[in-house]
Amino acid sequence: MTDHHHGAREPRELAGLFNARANAGDVEGLVALYEPEAVLAAGDVVATGHTEIRRFYTDLLARKSEFPAAEELPAIVNGDLALTFARLPNGSLSVEAARRQTDGTWRWAIDQLKIKPKA
Repeated sequence: MTDHHHGAREPRELAGLFNARANAGDVEGLVALYEPEAVLAAGDVVATGHTEIRRFYTDLLARKSEFPAAEELPAIVNGDLALTFARLPNGSLSVEAARRQTDGTWRWAIDQLKIKPKA
């Protein structure tokens, strides 16, 4: 990972890194936020591992170029595990399980994008 793709030192930093990298069109930077065998779920799409997550973000960034900043909600941390949450401007939630890596940074192991609020 280059300095440009520095890791999150706290679980709550992941959402901000996601937003910055998505708005920059940085697919590799987005993939670097995930563990190698992470699972990402977005609607009907479930991507497992860096190859599938890379494909998901390559497709997403080809269709969408602007990602509004999400409200970062406090993470719940228990040792080397954390739940992270972000509320998007449309009210949808993003909920993730993050794990502390051996180098002290945090990466997502499970990412559930866009849980829509009840109508």
